Amino acid sequence: MKNLAILIGNVGKDPEFVSFDNGGRIGKFALATSKKWTDKQTGEMKEKTQWHNVIVHGRTIDVVEKYVKKGDLLCVTGEIDYKKWEKDGETKYMTEIICQELKMLGGRKQSQEQPKTETNTDGVEDDLPF
Repeated sequence: MKNLAILIGNVGKDPEFVSFDNGGRIGKFALATSKKWTDKQTGEMKEKTQWHNVIVHGRTIDVVEKYVKKGDLLCVTGEIDYKKWEKDGETKYMTEIICQELKMLGGRKQSQEQPKTETNTDGVEDDLPF
């Protein structure tokens, strides 16, 4: 049996990193996933956003630290991990996704300094279908 979650969503804020005395590190960030639908009774568009706590370790930390920022679109594949603890007499629960694979989606944002694309200067319009 396999414990596997695949999420596609946007990073909620810049990732945070924690270092341990033994030299180990983890990174963590929140990933927002949304679904949209039309309410059948009112015809109104509805949207529901859910937040997922993502934990990264190993070499993935370096990638996240260097490239991942708030608002980035990511595909995260990982294992679902449930945590339970007591605080002030109250039981607390948290669900985390332990990242096994991370893909950046959406490409790089284009800089205003990039050269403009070439234009046809011979006065003839292209009639290509694409």
